[in-house]
Amino acid sequence: MKYTIHLFGITRDIIGKSITEIESDAILDVQTILQKLKLDYPRLTSIKSLLVAVNSEYAEADLLLRESDEIALIPPVSGG
Repeated sequence: MKYTIHLFGITRDIIGKSITEIESDAILDVQTILQKLKLDYPRLTSIKSLLVAVNSEYAEADLLLRESDEIALIPPVSGG
């Protein structure tokens, strides 16, 4: 399975592109996707409260993902 992850803000800066992919023979959940990304891009571990949205809704860590899901990393937002 190939999971496509859309990146925003500092996550895009860290990874160096606006979309990345993870391939796996198994069905993954949100927590596993985050773990894999943090292993590949250790600077992601410094981001507090990094959220994942699946199909435009915030997702729980145990949500099982489908290849067709729209997955996005949502970093904390600040500003005024």
